[in-house]
Amino acid sequence: MDNIELHEALERYFAEHRGEFIESICRLIAVRSVNAQAEPGMPYGKGPAEALQLALQMAEQLGLSTHNADNYAGTADLNRHETKLGILVHLDVVPEGEHWRTDPFEGILQDGKLYGRGASDDKGPAVAAMYALAAVKALGIELNSNVRLIFGTDEESGCRDLRYYFARYPVPPYLFTADGEFPVLNTEKGGLFTAFSAKFPATAFIEEQAGIMYARGGSRSNVVPGEAEALIRGLKQSEVTDALQHLIPIPGVKVQVSNSGTDVLLTVLGKSTHASEPQSGSNAVTALLALLSVLPLPDSPGLNALRHVGQLFPHGDVHGLAAGIAMEDELSGKLTVNLAILDYTSASLTGVLDCRLPLCATEENTRDVLLSRLQRFGLELSPGGYSPAHHVPSESPFIRQLLSAYEEYSGVKGECMSTGGWSYVHGISGGVNFGPAMPGTPTGIHGPDEYAVIEDLLTASKIYARVIMDLCGSNPAPV
Repeated sequence: MDNIELHEALERYFAEHRGEFIESICRLIAVRSVNAQAEPGMPYGKGPAEALQLALQMAEQLGLSTHNADNYAGTADLNRHETKLGILVHLDVVPEGEHWRTDPFEGILQDGKLYGRGASDDKGPAVAAMYALAAVKALGIELNSNVRLIFGTDEESGCRDLRYYFARYPVPPYLFTADGEFPVLNTEKGGLFTAFSAKFPATAFIEEQAGIMYARGGSRSNVVPGEAEALIRGLKQSEVTDALQHLIPIPGVKVQVSNSGTDVLLTVLGKSTHASEPQSGSNAVTALLALLSVLPLPDSPGLNALRHVGQLFPHGDVHGLAAGIAMEDELSGKLTVNLAILDYTSASLTGVLDCRLPLCATEENTRDVLLSRLQRFGLELSPGGYSPAHHVPSESPFIRQLLSAYEEYSGVKGECMSTGGWSYVHGISGGVNFGPAMPGTPTGIHGPDEYAVIEDLLTASKIYARVIMDLCGSNPAPV
């Protein structure tokens, strides 16, 4: 089959299976596969296990051979030859959050976009990869080696699934994950994932005095918090409102002041997004800290600690300037900071940080600097949490082959790019992130109204099919 015939055959296959393709994504979206407490035989809870079982059932119906690795991960094989190419996807999702315009677990198709939690991260991509294998099999393309699609169930909560899987099964010689965007993401920033804390003496807060009873926001370290709130005692609603009027309006947030019994509830609504792109969101926690800093409250160890945190991580400073860790390089771009979680009471304060680090970052110029800055204010930084960046040289023959397939089916020149997001290939030698979103498509992952563009997913599936044929076919392209 020559290139023209191959193109025509793939176009016919995906035209005939378009409805099933979309339905498969919707069925997976309908499973709320958020990491939960382990149950017998379900290491990450019922949802991820249910999604895995459903995906394996779909793969079997498409003629693929499947295996369930104890509900940590599962596989779908194209044939019985030795595996040469591995494709990694994940079926777990982050919690849905609030402010959706559609049901996050229904799968709603509007104007060519499929909305739902996991549509783009990573259930839509999982189906695109699955149908790539199915298309190659259905077209009877002769292969000399196997392609293994690996479904994970813990990507959003630490990738313990892959550690379990690869401790028992070999890593394929060539590996990409369908969990990003085209052309090729060959550089993933490093990370500093850590927490800071402080405790305050029991006498530091007297209930009858004015003070902050609690301040809190955020739930996941890899999500920019979209909501935060604080309960304030000893001030009237009008006093809080008057104090906030003297603060320069904070872009991207809405502030609500209401009575809660005799106390005042201060609520901040920002914009949630993935922690790797904090500039695309509006952090409700850092906005709340800015608001609390102007309230006419008496000094206390706890209030002073909150103000210091606000000084180190001011709203809008997503690159760590105030914290003294701002840096960048040509290949991987700027360092980013996300103050992801805040939990303050009169007795203690805890904050969780998600920092994405460029190639030039080291533990000494990031973590050690933060440790020193926080200690000045009586805040302690948790040990560890530093990981270096992941990079595969753009000259890699495997990358050149991926770019060739992308260029053939997209009609656009391919190039290597960097991302602040982490994927399954982080730390796996030679592994890269390859699609399925087209460059610059704002799919809203980890936020409300996450979506995937159906035509992009179908194109990605054709690209993946081409990679399979080029790499594993009877006359494989050299790598």
